[in-house]
Amino acid sequence: MMARRPRRSSAIILLVAALCGSILLVPAIGGPIDRIIDPVRFAVHHRSASKTTVVVEMDAASVAAIRSWPWPRRHYAQVIDALHHAGAATIVFDVDFSSRSTVVDDRLMADALARAGGSVVLPTFAQRAGENDGRSLDALPIPEFRPNVTLASVSMAPDVDGIVRSMPMATITAGVPRPTLSAYVASRSGQADQTFPIDLSIDPATIPRLSFASVMQGHFDPAAVRGKNILIGTTAIEMGDRYAVPLWGVLPGVIIQALAAETLIVGVPQQGNAVIPLLAALLLGVAILWRRHTLGLILSTTGAIVAFHVAVLAAQYALWIDYPIASGLGTICLVVAGCVTRDIVRRFRMQSQTDETTLLPNRSAFTRRSFAQPVDVAVVKIDNLDAIAAVLGPQELANALIRTAERLKLASVDHQVYRVRGHHLAYVVAADQQLDDAMAGLRAILRQPVEVNGRRIDVLTSVGVAHGTDPATLLTDAALAAEQAQAANTFWRQSVANHGKLERSLSLMSDLEDAMAAGHIEVFYQPKLSLSTNRVTSVEALVRWRDPERGFIGPDQFIPMAEQTGRIQALTLHILAIVLNDASHWRSLGYPMTAGINISATLLTSKAFNDEVEALLARSSVPAGDLIFEVTESAAMDDQEAAIVALRRYRDLGVAVSMDDYGTGQSTLSYIQLLPLSELKIDRSFVQFAHQNASDAILVQSTIDLAHRLGIKVVAEGIEDEACLEFLRANHCDLAQGYHISRPVPVADLLRFVGDVRGMAA
Repeated sequence: MMARRPRRSSAIILLVAALCGSILLVPAIGGPIDRIIDPVRFAVHHRSASKTTVVVEMDAASVAAIRSWPWPRRHYAQVIDALHHAGAATIVFDVDFSSRSTVVDDRLMADALARAGGSVVLPTFAQRAGENDGRSLDALPIPEFRPNVTLASVSMAPDVDGIVRSMPMATITAGVPRPTLSAYVASRSGQADQTFPIDLSIDPATIPRLSFASVMQGHFDPAAVRGKNILIGTTAIEMGDRYAVPLWGVLPGVIIQALAAETLIVGVPQQGNAVIPLLAALLLGVAILWRRHTLGLILSTTGAIVAFHVAVLAAQYALWIDYPIASGLGTICLVVAGCVTRDIVRRFRMQSQTDETTLLPNRSAFTRRSFAQPVDVAVVKIDNLDAIAAVLGPQELANALIRTAERLKLASVDHQVYRVRGHHLAYVVAADQQLDDAMAGLRAILRQPVEVNGRRIDVLTSVGVAHGTDPATLLTDAALAAEQAQAANTFWRQSVANHGKLERSLSLMSDLEDAMAAGHIEVFYQPKLSLSTNRVTSVEALVRWRDPERGFIGPDQFIPMAEQTGRIQALTLHILAIVLNDASHWRSLGYPMTAGINISATLLTSKAFNDEVEALLARSSVPAGDLIFEVTESAAMDDQEAAIVALRRYRDLGVAVSMDDYGTGQSTLSYIQLLPLSELKIDRSFVQFAHQNASDAILVQSTIDLAHRLGIKVVAEGIEDEACLEFLRANHCDLAQGYHISRPVPVADLLRFVGDVRGMAA
């Protein structure tokens, strides 16, 4: 019988792993796991591009050279002529030509297409008719361009998570099947809507690139394009058309098209059957199951995972078959988890609920207790245990803990003490005396040194007490109270944790209106430093809630709840009233500063809110021009038409409009031009290391340059050191904001800071 138990448990583990692995065969379940694993698969094997495809990129240098958008089509005509004369095999555009420009420019480009003799490919794609219109409209180049070109699809096929992993072979537009750009470049054919996985082991940096401006001006080596397939598209950050891909992050659409073409040049990847990796994993799982010792389990698991991945990668790069591996890898992991669980269960059967060092009952023993009525539990933290351990040997240290536990038994209701953590001893406080008296008696007991092998040892302790019935919660809350007692340099502290009450009060938001009425909602201001004058010319208003009972409540806790419960309008108007009052005060002191106020996306298009704003401004002596309403990039993008109308209404009132967190959304230059912006705030994630990171520096520099051309001021957030500040100053940024300049402060501290800065600037 003893010999059959391991076999029975192994069979159960293998059966459960096979069943769970079979569930992962379902695309909706295993698909997300495969998508997570994809970057690792591609990272294992990097290869370079074939160099037969060259990207002519519409980059930042080209944007700076042409200085207008949309680009006049005469520039495209120049590039077509230059590439054709240099001997390019094909010239493929990833640029939309479905709308007309000027008559002259359209004629110049049509003539260039004719001169190219059919070597040019122009894009076609389908797009939705509107936000609430589900129809699909086909976009084709204007009729004058079509006679001398080939049409190819530029459709992308992002997965449900928005990440591009595959590309169609062809799509149908205007009722005609058309190859995608990548299929055309690679001379591959396929059915419409048939997709293939992109080989993202190809390093995008190895794809040859030429600047559009350089080609247009003739500053390039004709040999670089002779006989090559040329892809032309945008790579400048400010022009959009960027997609996320596994491993490489966010890439321009034209680079993804080039990677897809490079994939097809080698061959057309095939999607393998997921059942094959599952069966292979089950065979490897059998080898893992019969390893009994820990070292054998580690070695067999490592060998199985390595063998599995080698086989999958060999199929991917030698046979050009892409196998989904979620089910197979999940099966191996489940077999290993089953083996580990089996071993743990065996060990637990041999172990009692006892601390091995002191033979005291452990945490598990305490949490198995049941309390019908609320009790007080004390956790005694030995503050200098590490110092004692450094002086005493292991056995003497154990004796010191045992001697301390013996003293605690005198204060315990049942003379039972538990070692619940390395530094923590716990017991249930006797209920026949007041807690203050019990702690006073405990302090007297613990004040005396303990004797270990003739040596007197001072044991320094901090005590936390929690009240309740749940053993695990009691230990957690009492341990936290002990930490707080040590930090406050007191002997003991009682836990004030009341998780249910806090959760109810925050979820209902019933205290927010009372907090506003009582003056517990405050406004702090973070200065914005003008880099041209070295003076504070603007501030951002930030809300703070200081509750008398709960203390500081972070904005990240109550603002989302206020939005969800419909209280954000009252809160924002309350903040606006405070800011107007403070602004009136600092104007009277001779400090001309504008104040920025964050406007929630839920309020941006609210007529009731905007009417209240107008009423507040009408009653205030502060000019509307002293206010800046800050909206996030994502808020302005959610409902573009409504956002533009709302922001123009603010502008008509005289209130300046700032786009916050710029760079984290999907805004393009053409969209920003439509917004009545006075200010652009570059998100701290790009600013913080712009003086050290080249890609961040390019984004910051190009954003400043483009914003200035549109007459928009630029604010950089997240300044944390002088080097970053000097980088922004050198690049002519208008305003800087961050902890290096000042943290958010109350209005009184703000005015002192502004005065000090003004004095230094003078």
